[in-house]
Amino acid sequence: MFSLFRLRGCWLSEISLSALISALKSNLHLRDLDLSENVLKDSGVELLRDLLESPDCRLETLRLSDCSLSEISLSALISALKSNLHLRVLDLSENVLKDSGELLRDLLESPDCRLETLRLSDCSLSEISLSALISALKSNLHLRVLDLSENVLKDSGELLRDLLESPDCRLETLRLRRCSLSEISWSALISALKSNLHLRDLDLSENVLKDSDVKLLRDLLESPDCRLQTLSLRSCSLSEISCSALISALKSNLHLRDLDLSFNDLKDSGVKLLRDLVESPDCRLETLRSVH
Repeated sequence: MFSLFRLRGCWLSEISLSALISALKSNLHLRDLDLSENVLKDSGVELLRDLLESPDCRLETLRLSDCSLSEISLSALISALKSNLHLRVLDLSENVLKDSGELLRDLLESPDCRLETLRLSDCSLSEISLSALISALKSNLHLRVLDLSENVLKDSGELLRDLLESPDCRLETLRLRRCSLSEISWSALISALKSNLHLRDLDLSENVLKDSDVKLLRDLLESPDCRLQTLSLRSCSLSEISCSALISALKSNLHLRDLDLSFNDLKDSGVKLLRDLVESPDCRLETLRSVH
């Protein structure tokens, strides 16, 4: 029997989905279900809820990216997931969630919730939603991966700081690609990361980073408590000054293994600095991306 079932972009009808869910309810082996890019409608999610509430359901990964979920659909889905002991990965990316953060908070605060990965990329999260989400995550001991990419966070850095400074936060991967972080948010985020011992993977790609922002990032990389192993700064409009400051910090950083500087105009001077970095005896980098 199969453990992985992917039906991404299959234009499933209600009849098709009903037959599929009926079959899956008695499947003891299924672990990963991808229904992304299908318009599920409220009736479709009701069927999915029946699957998730089935005592035989052992799903660990559920992908519902770009499924046009309504508030009613999301409420039904969350209701089922609150008592699900098996799910570890939930992808709700590219659904317009807006003010549905209260529902996500209810899920994350459920004592039975064991989610380790939550993807909410491009969900049009409102400030209210984000606040509710962060509030729940501050006391969540299980989540390891959080993707908030392509949500306009602007001045929400204070909320992120509260999360990362929480003693119960165990996040290891944080993705904030194209989040339009403001200078205030950036400062708050870096401040929190300097004392965070758990984060290993940070994605800040496609945010425009000024020289002052990169100076804060340099301070982070030079912090003795920083344990980052992967840093993505792809397409961040890094200047020559920024590149110099960043590489200076990396020369003495013993933890970073993977650095992505792709699609930044590094110029000849930046490339020379990168060469000096790679040749430094203290450099521990294993992967360096710097494609123009």
